[in-house]
Amino acid sequence: MIFTELAVAGAFLVELERREDARGFFARSWCREEFGARGLEIDLAQCSISFNPRRGTLRGLHFQAAPFEEAKLVRCTQGAIFDVIVDLRPASPTFLRHTAVVVSADSRAAVYVPKGVAHGFQTLEHASEVFYQISHAYVPVLARGVRWNDPRFGIAWPIDDPIMSERDRTYADFESVSAMRVTA
Repeated sequence: MIFTELAVAGAFLVELERREDARGFFARSWCREEFGARGLEIDLAQCSISFNPRRGTLRGLHFQAAPFEEAKLVRCTQGAIFDVIVDLRPASPTFLRHTAVVVSADSRAAVYVPKGVAHGFQTLEHASEVFYQISHAYVPVLARGVRWNDPRFGIAWPIDDPIMSERDRTYADFESVSAMRVTA
């Protein structure tokens, strides 16, 4: 695997190292040893899939609060997404910064999202599917979010007027939820 650091501290783009021959290719998409050598979370508690039938669907910006923050490895297995992470860790050198990466089924790359970082994405194609490997089980009472278009973050989402859930559309700005900051 090829790990490329992103603009948010502790976040990586993880690309496959393909071994190709006449049959196609083989590549590892996760390795406890390689993730651990970089100080990344190596325990996986669950995997989830998000299927999004329409282009322009936006999910996020989500995080899980202490004491059960989640690290995630996010891969687009069908279609393409504009993947965004926002650093909500007050002690981080990249606190309140964001980064965005296009990941697709064709690239087969993934985004490693560290604990304490909000995550969201917008689909760039119809029928986009996203696969998550997550370090901690989902705890509904600790599920949190911040507004997808909070001016404090300045995220340039690629598609105007996104398709969203009411919950995601009505999350408060960061300033309103700063009392719920994660501690990772």
